[in-house]
Amino acid sequence: MAPAIRPIPTLITHDRARADAATPVFAVKRLENSTDGMPMADWDVPASLKDLAARNGFTGAAYEILANEDGVLAGMGAGDDPFWLAAAAETLPEGDYVLPVPSVVPSGGQAQTDALAWALGGYVFDSYRDSPAKTARLIVDEKIDVDAVRREAQAIMFARDLVNTPAGDMLPHNLEAVVRDLFAGSEADVRVIEGEALLDQNFPMIHAVGRASASAPRLIDVRWGDDAHPKVTLIGKGVCFDSGGLNLKPTAGMALMKKDMGGAANALSLAHWIIEANLPVRLRLLIPAVENAVSGAAFRPGDVLQSRKGLTVEIGNTDAEGRLVLADAMSLAGEEAPDLMVTLATLTGAARVALGPDLPPFYCDDEGFCAELESAAERIFDPVWRMPLWPAYDKMLSSPIADMNNAPSGGFAGSILAALFLKRFAPEAGVWGHFDIYAWRPKGAPGRPLGGEAQAIRALFNAINVRYTK
Repeated sequence: MAPAIRPIPTLITHDRARADAATPVFAVKRLENSTDGMPMADWDVPASLKDLAARNGFTGAAYEILANEDGVLAGMGAGDDPFWLAAAAETLPEGDYVLPVPSVVPSGGQAQTDALAWALGGYVFDSYRDSPAKTARLIVDEKIDVDAVRREAQAIMFARDLVNTPAGDMLPHNLEAVVRDLFAGSEADVRVIEGEALLDQNFPMIHAVGRASASAPRLIDVRWGDDAHPKVTLIGKGVCFDSGGLNLKPTAGMALMKKDMGGAANALSLAHWIIEANLPVRLRLLIPAVENAVSGAAFRPGDVLQSRKGLTVEIGNTDAEGRLVLADAMSLAGEEAPDLMVTLATLTGAARVALGPDLPPFYCDDEGFCAELESAAERIFDPVWRMPLWPAYDKMLSSPIADMNNAPSGGFAGSILAALFLKRFAPEAGVWGHFDIYAWRPKGAPGRPLGGEAQAIRALFNAINVRYTK
C-alpha cells in the first residue's frame, strides 16, 4: 500500500472555449455586520443570487457556498484565508466553473494560489478505502501557469500521502521502495547503504538508532542534475516509526509517530518537484531511514555513540534520535561542500509548544537566504518563522564523558538546542537551514484535511527557484 506520485486530475484547465458555458463562481466577502465586511449591495453578483442569499441567511462567511442557475456564491469571510476557494472545489458537483472578472479576488500571486486551492480541494487520502473522485473543474485565465500549479499540488499531495500511510506499510524498506519507484526511468541516481554496511562505511549513529528494528536501517542517497550547477542538498529525517526506544513513549505520545518521517516525506516531495521543474541545480537528497524500535539490540540511555564526523555523543534520551541520524547524513553531505544544505525534520515537541502546528520554525545564520525565504513565504502564503541559533545555549549540550549530549536535562529551549546540536555537524562553508516541522494538521480546513501535511516546501521551492534561476 506504499504511495506513489498520483497524477493530478484535470481540475484546472485553460480550455477557454468552455468558459462561456461554465458556471460562474462569485467570490464575496462577508456582510458588514462583521469586521472587515461589505454590504450585500456591493456584491457584484446577479440579483437572483443576492435574493437567494438574503432568503437563506448567507453572509459570505468563509467557506459558505450557495448556488442557483445564475451561478455560485463562494464566501471569502474577511479574505484572510488565501485557500478559501478549496471549499468550492470540495462542495460543488461535477461541471465546469469559472471565476468572473472583475472580482474582489486580488490578481497576481493570489490568482495562482486560487488555482492551487482548487486543486487541493480534490485531495483525499483514500489508499485504504474508496472515495468518490472530485470532478468540479475550474477554467482559469491563460496567465495562470497550470503546469506549475499541478507540480505544486502534486508535491503537496505526495508529502501528505507519505505521512498518512501507516507505519506498517512505511518502514525503512518501504520508504526505499517508494524512492526507487519514484525515480525509476529518470536521470536521478539512487543508491542505498543498508544494515551492517552502515558501519563499514562509517555511519554509526544511523546504524545505532535503527538496529533494533526488523527493517534494517539505511541511508538513501539520490543525486540529480548537472555537476556544473550549484550544489543543493536536502536532508529529511526518515524515522518511519518512533516508539521512543528504551525511553518508551506513552500511548498518547506514540499515536502519531507514523508521521515521524515527515521530514523525509517533505524533502522527497521537494526534491521531486525540483527535478520536475528542471531547476538549474545539482541536487542531492539524503534520507536516513530507520525505525526507532525496542529489542535487545536497542541503543540505551547513557551509551556513548561515535559519529561520522568523529564527535562522540552521550545518549541522554533514546527518544531524541532524529538529530542523531541527521547528524551522520549532514556530515556526509558536508564532505562535498554544497552551496545550500537544508534539513527538514519533525524534530521536537518544543517547536509545537512555541509556535503551534501551523507555523514551522527555521534556523539559519545566512541573512541573505533568510531574507529570500521569508520573502517567498509571504509571497506564496507558506508561513515560516525564524528562530535564533542562540550561541549562549550551546554549552547546555555539554557532557562529562563525551563531546556532547543529545538530550540534556532541564527541558528548556528544546527546539533551539536540537538545532544547535545539528549545527555542530553542518559544513562551515555554504548555507545551512534547518526546519523543525510538524508535518501534520490536527484540525482540517478546506483543501487541508486533518492528517499529514506539506510544510515549508512551497517557500523553499520558491526561494531556491529565485536564488538559482537567474
